[in-house]
Amino acid sequence: MAKNKDILKSKTKYRSIWADIIGVTATFVIFILPFYFVVVNAAKSTEDSFRLNMAWPKHWMLWHNMKKVVSDYHWHILKSTYNSFIITIFSVAALVIISGMTGFVIHRKRNRVSSVANVLVLTALVIPPAIVPTIWVLQKIHLYKTLIGMIAIEVAYGLAFAILIFRNFIATIPKEIDEAAIVDGCTGWNLYFRIIFPLLKPVTITIGIIATAGIFNDFTNPLYYLPGEDNATLQQTLFSYVSRYSTQYNYLFSDILYITAFPLLAFIFFNKRIVAGMTAGSIKG
Repeated sequence: MAKNKDILKSKTKYRSIWADIIGVTATFVIFILPFYFVVVNAAKSTEDSFRLNMAWPKHWMLWHNMKKVVSDYHWHILKSTYNSFIITIFSVAALVIISGMTGFVIHRKRNRVSSVANVLVLTALVIPPAIVPTIWVLQKIHLYKTLIGMIAIEVAYGLAFAILIFRNFIATIPKEIDEAAIVDGCTGWNLYFRIIFPLLKPVTITIGIIATAGIFNDFTNPLYYLPGEDNATLQQTLFSYVSRYSTQYNYLFSDILYITAFPLLAFIFFNKRIVAGMTAGSIKG
């Protein structure tokens, strides 16, 4: 019996080692290798970058290429950064506030209206958005090609997922807290913003980071709903270095590094909170 246990432990140990090796290898191939490819090609001259290989640059020109990308086209990338930040900040703020309140009402008020709202939320996750009718609506209300219209689109597209996450997290908050607050005279807006909303900090951070990454990196929606050179977001600045006959890969990859830096820093600082919020929100349905 003891010998069988030792054999079993040995097999388990080897399986664990192989699992670690496979995990590290997969991480290297999927994440580290592509990032290395982008960095080394961003640091090359225009001629060397045409080869699109992983060879180390003959002359390290990353800083020069980054400065060129920032100053090109009359500092157009700074205007694009401003547009991206405005859209991201206001979209995430509106998304958190609206989805949090909606999730609270849907979970706490069990009636026919909340049941219909649940169905509509699930439907919104399944049915793809209709681009042409949406553009028509934005034109009719004079929000097409405006930052406000783009913010409204981002909020609308992310609302269903955010409501589901908030609703599941609110299910973990005892209803007795609401009742005690109501007895003390705290109702309506005060009940939510003074009592409930502070308890939603983990899931608020989760939705905030996920929505920030999605909205900041969004390429197609601004392309459809926010056309125009002055309205360009960071993702659309990549067109500056791509043409039909020639592509400046060193500047293109430098632009990619510039764009990637913002969500990467946010993920580094808040990844533990993201995991905590997601697991806390899935404890109870």
